Amino acid sequence: MTASEQTTTPGRRRLPRPERRAQVIRAAATAFLRGGYDGTSMDDVAEAAGVTRLIVYRIFGTKEELYRAVLRSVVDRLEDEFADLGDGAEHVPDGRFRISARMLRVGRAEPDGFRLLWRHAEHEVLFTHEANEFRSVATGFADALLSAYVDDPVFRRWAATTLVAHVHETVCVWLDIGDPARDEEFAGRMAAGLRALVAAWS
Repeated sequence: MTASEQTTTPGRRRLPRPERRAQVIRAAATAFLRGGYDGTSMDDVAEAAGVTRLIVYRIFGTKEELYRAVLRSVVDRLEDEFADLGDGAEHVPDGRFRISARMLRVGRAEPDGFRLLWRHAEHEVLFTHEANEFRSVATGFADALLSAYVDDPVFRRWAATTLVAHVHETVCVWLDIGDPARDEEFAGRMAAGLRALVAAWS
């Protein structure tokens, strides 16, 4: 690492490149959420991260690359959380596998990135494809979960799409107004609600 790459604002300790990259991604999520893609500059990201613009550009060559990295960071965390469920076809919706709790863990780890992915990316022309692809994959997973409970493929696709939207937006709202100390209670209430919905639609 060169001296210029290590430069930070006064009072900031030097971080290894992977940690610095993660720091910039978190700061960028906050900046993009506040200002939108067009309204956010790399200077804004650097200020939010407490580093120089040079460091941001050393890690991410363009603002577009950085925005995609924010989205990818959240998607990677979601994939890690749900990797052990496979395609979900054999599992009870939000039962012992705690889908709501897993989703909230990702939201707490990257709250602004989670909001950006779910609420904002689809409205940014450059990132509509990524947002739609994410929703499509999530809906396919939910469709597999519901296959044992909803026989009609048309209603199952509707139910899967509805569940995906419900879970993600509900987690976003809890991130907005919920008390972290009550996350376990929230996850339990969400689980009960999802089971009731699936039972009603079966």
